Amino acid sequence: LAKALNRGILHQDKDLVVINKPYGLPVHGGPGVQLCITDVLPILAKMLRGHKAEPLHLCHRLDKETTGVMVLAWEKEVAHQVQQLFKTHQVAKKYCSVFCMAITIRVPTPSAGVVDIPIIENYRMDNGTMVKVRSSRNAHIAVTQYQVLSSTLSSALLELHPVTGVKHQLRVHLSFGLDCPILGDHKYSDRVTVLVAQLLEDAEADMPLKRKLSAGTLKKLGLEQSKTRYIPLHLHARQLVLPAMGSRKEELNLVCKVPRFFVRSLSRLGLEMP
Repeated sequence: LAKALNRGILHQDKDLVVINKPYGLPVHGGPGVQLCITDVLPILAKMLRGHKAEPLHLCHRLDKETTGVMVLAWEKEVAHQVQQLFKTHQVAKKYCSVFCMAITIRVPTPSAGVVDIPIIENYRMDNGTMVKVRSSRNAHIAVTQYQVLSSTLSSALLELHPVTGVKHQLRVHLSFGLDCPILGDHKYSDRVTVLVAQLLEDAEADMPLKRKLSAGTLKKLGLEQSKTRYIPLHLHARQLVLPAMGSRKEELNLVCKVPRFFVRSLSRLGLEMP
């Protein structure tokens, strides 16, 4: 795994290492996790700087199923600086931004806009009914900017800018905010597990029904309905913008190519990469 991450390095300098995170690889360990990125950071560091190298540090996280740009730092202090930049990336020109691409089922209306819906990570079910929870300190502010780059009647390629960094924010906002779940999102296109605060005002609100791909979309992808659970999540962290910091005197702007399965799906669905 360390060798694979080494081959996928997008940028390396005195302070940072930027890698292309593979699909299906968790960042942190946990129950049932056999291998994760944090496990191999000490090995990767030694491959880059020799056997006396200290382990690299995570600057942010990506979901297990998300691919693309991921930032590591050599020092804890630098990692903390980058983490702060992610939190305050709208302050003056000292910003840090990640731009993602996603293929969605259906096309959002309007074709560009902002989803500003708080997200609640903890909720309670009572006899199968949603228990009313008010938008309060339990809700995390979540803001996502989006733009349609290419579309057909039944699918779209979107550019996404997560202004905030709430867990699973992009997946929740697209599925429940725009009613356009990401292709291959088997969690948020089926049933609510992270609830949108605005939807909780009515305790009798309907739970989203399981959404099936249309016959036309299945035909384009060459799949049967029973095989859709094998579709990977089509969410890719494509671009990273970091301001000048430390020994680097210029802005860092990196673009990470999309995975092959993503490219194949674009072609089959008739979507075009700009």
